[in-house]
Amino acid sequence: MKKKIAILGSTSSIGKSLLDIVNKDKKNFKIELLTANTNFKDLINQALKFKVKNIIITDPDSFEKTKISCKNKKIKIFNNFESLEKILPRKLDYVMSAISGIGGLLPTYRIINRTRLIAIANKEAIVCGWPLIKKELKKYKTKFIPVDSEHFSIFSLLGNKDIDDIEKIYITASGGPFRNLPKSQFRKIKIKDALKHPNWRMGKKITIDSATLMNKVFEVIEANKIFKIDLKKFKVLIHPKSYIHTIIKLNNGLIKIVAHQTDMKIPIFNSIYDGDNKNFKSKKIDINLLNNLNLNKVDNKKYPLIKILKILPKNNTLFETLLVATNDELVELFLKNKISFEDISRKLLQIINSKIFSKYKLKKVNNLGQIEKLNEFVRLKTKSLSVISQSNEKY
Repeated sequence: MKKKIAILGSTSSIGKSLLDIVNKDKKNFKIELLTANTNFKDLINQALKFKVKNIIITDPDSFEKTKISCKNKKIKIFNNFESLEKILPRKLDYVMSAISGIGGLLPTYRIINRTRLIAIANKEAIVCGWPLIKKELKKYKTKFIPVDSEHFSIFSLLGNKDIDDIEKIYITASGGPFRNLPKSQFRKIKIKDALKHPNWRMGKKITIDSATLMNKVFEVIEANKIFKIDLKKFKVLIHPKSYIHTIIKLNNGLIKIVAHQTDMKIPIFNSIYDGDNKNFKSKKIDINLLNNLNLNKVDNKKYPLIKILKILPKNNTLFETLLVATNDELVELFLKNKISFEDISRKLLQIINSKIFSKYKLKKVNNLGQIEKLNEFVRLKTKSLSVISQSNEKY
């Protein structure tokens, strides 16, 4: 019997990678739903290629264009996630949540009750809304697999291990495109330079987060929430080769390592074939690479955002939403050439440590509306504060 699946964010790099996997094994899969925000042309082409009857396109303008383009095609078009029970009357076997940014939280939350297994590649959904997601997973007995390479590695390594057996977890970072650039040259960084990741092919937002190392801050927060492991047990290491993804040191003296080539299809493949005996065609082990792994400590001056890990609240609070919203807005401003690359880190640290937002470290996450309102407020505030001045502003 074919596995019935849905892909939230099918036009993203993760979504396209999953479709490549499905395309090679069409006889075993039936895609019930594909979604996108603005990329309606790719979405329509995907729907036609895989004979998908339902698509969701959330951007209003793109929704209207999609309706026109699909006028004589047998495709049902929706513009929001409120009709999921109508679109998916029966439970799916697998859902991939690959919508980037905090906008992926609501769709992820709402589709949990429509599937037996959900793979989540969206960092922000877990960082901001894990208490709500976790509750839904438990309520509907939906299995969850993290797809970020680091978290999938931890997931794979832990098995039945008790978290108390763990002494330390090392998460690796490539260091982005500027790991060898002197800090004194950061003021000259241009948008095109920041988007040239040396190892991974990703979307613009995550590529910038990789350059600032904010992606690693989010990944440590994610791992802390998903696996209930104390933040103090995590350490980030710079690993330019991006071959090792996670190292776990156990109390019994053993050290476990997960390594694989820089291809997100590996964790995606393992998530969709969960428990199935399937072979992934990968490259042979590179002995020269193993002999030159090159792991280093993070330079806090070059990557100041890593310091955020020392000020995180112990419990789930709205502080994480503050982090995500501020970073999202600052990255967007940088990509629009409104602020400099260095401004992303400088302004983010200033804003999250300001008196205006200090109260959110104590406020618990209760519902989606709370997160959505704070996200909107913080982004507006961040935008207004960031255009005032470039060097001497105080928050």
